[in-house]
Amino acid sequence: MKRELLKPASEELPRIIPVFPLTGVLLLPKGQLPLNIFEPRYLAMVRDALKDEQRLIGMLQPKSPNSDDNRGITFAQAQKPELYKTGCAGRITGFSESEDGRYLLTLTGICRFDIAEETTGKDGYRRVFTDYSRFISDIESSDDANIDREKLLKIVKKFFEGQKIEARWSTIKATPTEQLVTSLAMSCPFGANERQALLETPKFSDRAQMLLTLLEMALLAPSDPGDKSH
Repeated sequence: MKRELLKPASEELPRIIPVFPLTGVLLLPKGQLPLNIFEPRYLAMVRDALKDEQRLIGMLQPKSPNSDDNRGITFAQAQKPELYKTGCAGRITGFSESEDGRYLLTLTGICRFDIAEETTGKDGYRRVFTDYSRFISDIESSDDANIDREKLLKIVKKFFEGQKIEARWSTIKATPTEQLVTSLAMSCPFGANERQALLETPKFSDRAQMLLTLLEMALLAPSDPGDKSH
């Protein structure tokens, strides 16, 4: 029987994976993240990942907010910024190459991980030893039965109206709860700390509650057009 690559057994998850540090970007289990890859070291990372059957890349945030865009930091910090210790491994599920040599990817979140330790890099990109033990439930079904969907939809509608975000409401209402919460958590304009908190929340139901809280807080706070995560 063919193994499900988007739902691997825990023992099939690789011990070492390449990592892509990017501020303000969140990948969650079962979520889909588009990426535009153009730096030589990350082009090399993608080429190597595509050679492996599992095609996994770990998404992590640097602790220094601007370390991935090289503003206001030293060269050494830009090349190897300190990372948050928790990220999410994603499988390359979509791939194309542009005429100017960029890779356009879609990563689908598989399982979160803690960094056990960093190991030797390769061709300029970083690699880590992973510890999936806290998050093995990511490859199982979510616990969305206790989520107040009607409250979620009501708050999301108010948030979109306040942010002047256009959306097809009929599509949102038809989206399954797990997919909706994951998509909102990944796409709403939260700060890096809030994104990291959403990532590290162990249970899906708790993440949904945190998302509701963040949306409610955003409704009460004055908007800041200069605050953009990505």
